[in-house]
Amino acid sequence: MDIIIEKKKGLRKKHIPYVAGVSILIILILWLMFGNNQSRLSVEQDKLIVEVVSQGEFNDYIRINGQVEPINIIQLSAIEGGMVEQKVVDEGSTVHQGEVIVRLKNPMLNLNILDSEAQLAEKQNFLRNTQVLMEQEKLNLKREKLQLDLDVERKERKYLQYQQLNTEKLTSREEYLQAKEDYEFAINSRKLVIERQKQDSIYRGIQIKQMEESLRNMRENLMLVRQRIDNLNVKAPVNGQLGLLEVEIGQSVTAGSRIGQISVLSDYKIEAVIDEHYIDKVKAGLNATFERQDKNFALKVRKVYPEVRDKQFKTDFVFEGERPVNIRAGQTYYINLQLGQPSKAIMIPRGSFYQNTGGQWIFVVSKDGKTATRRNIIIGRQNPLYYEVTEGLQPNEKVITSSYDTFGDSQVLVF
Repeated sequence: MDIIIEKKKGLRKKHIPYVAGVSILIILILWLMFGNNQSRLSVEQDKLIVEVVSQGEFNDYIRINGQVEPINIIQLSAIEGGMVEQKVVDEGSTVHQGEVIVRLKNPMLNLNILDSEAQLAEKQNFLRNTQVLMEQEKLNLKREKLQLDLDVERKERKYLQYQQLNTEKLTSREEYLQAKEDYEFAINSRKLVIERQKQDSIYRGIQIKQMEESLRNMRENLMLVRQRIDNLNVKAPVNGQLGLLEVEIGQSVTAGSRIGQISVLSDYKIEAVIDEHYIDKVKAGLNATFERQDKNFALKVRKVYPEVRDKQFKTDFVFEGERPVNIRAGQTYYINLQLGQPSKAIMIPRGSFYQNTGGQWIFVVSKDGKTATRRNIIIGRQNPLYYEVTEGLQPNEKVITSSYDTFGDSQVLVF
């Protein structure tokens, strides 16, 4: 008799692959429907700015604001201290070299002049008196020498007479010796006077030379003091335009203090401040241009200041060739500063996306134009119009360059 075998209920081993496949499919469908909602975002395409990636010549330049300044500014300082008596020239006026701008007064200088003049007169009188005394002494020495010459001559005759008498034994030897000694004493006395004349002449010459030098110094000192009076008139050192004049009538001004400035208007320069990001690229000699009155003008970097303030550094530009008509100090020009030579590159137009991504990624539009996917990129150089893309994009691709503020962490945008 056959035994009926009941079928086993439940999941058999051969069914496991089918069940697993169905489970995976369900999970994938659920992930696509619910799990990826945070990375997908529906957006209105007409509110976005979509640009085409291009390949062409990239000009490495930056646009900066520059202000026109005089080519040179001369500081105006007081040579001599005093009180402001008169402001001869007003601010903004054109001045010429040597023209008086401010008059000062200093009563103490007048007293110094009177004192120097009195000392000079006293020295001159002393020199004259000394010269008179020296001349008198010189005459006395001459008279004394003449007297000694006469004495020597007389004693020489007496000595010769006694010498003859002594030879003939007609006089005593004592009288002969006295005559000889008197003669020799007269000769030696005359030698002393002659030596005294020489020494006195040398001394007199030195003393007069010293006194004349002292008088010359006093005269020069008097001239300097009088020149200090003239220095109370603050004059323009060069031709130019008087700028800010920082003194008022009655104000006390110390010697060497700054009271204003003069702008040399023979030429102009342009001062500009540049972001410190470019401090290694900006060097003297770089070319720049700006547009004014529908015409381009050429500039060149003359000086780059090394100091950085508020994350910016200052640069001076000078004109190369023609200047704009009616150029004035204080005008602002928008300058294109060329940092390097043009080169081939992949480029995208500048946009607000950079503020959100820092140039590290961008949304790339799909070929069918229905979605845009986030993609990592690398941006190199940039100018006022374009970013240079060194990695991550290809020519003719489309990217979103408008702001990403409302996109959050979305990975895909659905139009």
